[in-house]
Amino acid sequence: MRICKCYGEKLLQKELKGCFNFFDREINLDKQTNGYGLIRDKSAYHKDVASIASVGYGFASLIIGVEHKWLSYKEAYDKANKTLDTFLYNLENIHGFFYHFVNMRTAKREWNCELSIIDTAIFICGALTVGEYFGGEIKKKADILYNNIDWEWYRNKDTNQFYMGYTKEKGFFGSWDMYGEQLMLYILAVASKKHPVNPSIYDDFKKEKQDYEGIKDIIYTYCGTLFTYQFSHAWIDFRNLEDKQGINWFQNSIKATKAARKYCIKNSDKFKTYSEKSWGLTACIGPEGYKSYGAKPCIVDLEKENDGTVAPCGAIGSVVFTPKETIELMEYLYNTYPKLWGKYGFVDGYNLEKDKLWVSKEYIGIDKGISLIMIENYLSETIWKYSMKNEYIQKGLEILGITKKENLKVEKQGCYNSQPI
Repeated sequence: MRICKCYGEKLLQKELKGCFNFFDREINLDKQTNGYGLIRDKSAYHKDVASIASVGYGFASLIIGVEHKWLSYKEAYDKANKTLDTFLYNLENIHGFFYHFVNMRTAKREWNCELSIIDTAIFICGALTVGEYFGGEIKKKADILYNNIDWEWYRNKDTNQFYMGYTKEKGFFGSWDMYGEQLMLYILAVASKKHPVNPSIYDDFKKEKQDYEGIKDIIYTYCGTLFTYQFSHAWIDFRNLEDKQGINWFQNSIKATKAARKYCIKNSDKFKTYSEKSWGLTACIGPEGYKSYGAKPCIVDLEKENDGTVAPCGAIGSVVFTPKETIELMEYLYNTYPKLWGKYGFVDGYNLEKDKLWVSKEYIGIDKGISLIMIENYLSETIWKYSMKNEYIQKGLEILGITKKENLKVEKQGCYNSQPI
């Protein structure tokens, strides 16, 4: 099913293929190792380290690859099947949760990293979606992995909020105490057959609102970085859904994305990189390494955090929210800065603040992953189509009271007819 027909589709398709290539090439396909199907966190450095979130996005890439005829059905099926076996039998887990980073070949924990609830959720969303696409034993294995997760174990009973991390050395730490990328957690957690949590957990994180540059009542995130408004939306189609408090999370992400763009325009006198066609502040590789760049509204001190770095994936991951502004940015960057285009499409980050253009030398799986899924959802809604068929996602939405509103007034974000590249 084709949804979008526009000049900008040509460049969207090029970036989509570049993102797909990351997951197709940065993967362990050695069946003699314990890490078959694991996908690198980054492409250039620490090449022996995989991210379980990358694997979640990698599952989506299998569906997209088949639909675009970049991959045969059988090849994609076999990859999905064997990768699920890796998680079922080779990766260490505690109460069904997996470590954030694992070794590509041995599947063992890396860097004494945390047992990650959010990265496990991204992996599970990918697994459930690929299960809906292929069915059969793949669906059964995805269901087992999902129902193995003891969500209640990860809940802070004093605050009725999920912790952010856990290690055997330190125990639990942090808190999902305000809005962020974690909406998927509540949907998945309340629907579990074996280990559900009480739906009141959805009510007990803060939903603070703030205006910015004429945009009203944005429910904002701690650091104002764009991925926090995107990640759950990659899997959950919130467009016509509203919760019991009248919140439409899709519309909130539209407002937050437009505010992030306005922040860059307003601060273009401080940073040469920022402009109406160069925006998209999100977590990415900058000149000083990986940082969470953000925009207002937020809580963090942006004067200390931001250095002028912009990530193409920040805007691309919002293409379903702001297609016109996103495609304008993509075409501007593609035509103006050839160095921003590489083997996997747009680079992870760039910065114009020094004497010459600085460009990231590596790609990050979660950044190419959010670009991949959001472009596909904008063009054809493929990932939404299959993830929203899943019984647990549907059950979770129902339990939380996030329901479809037939007469919901939403801001339309249709196809944008740009100029040919």
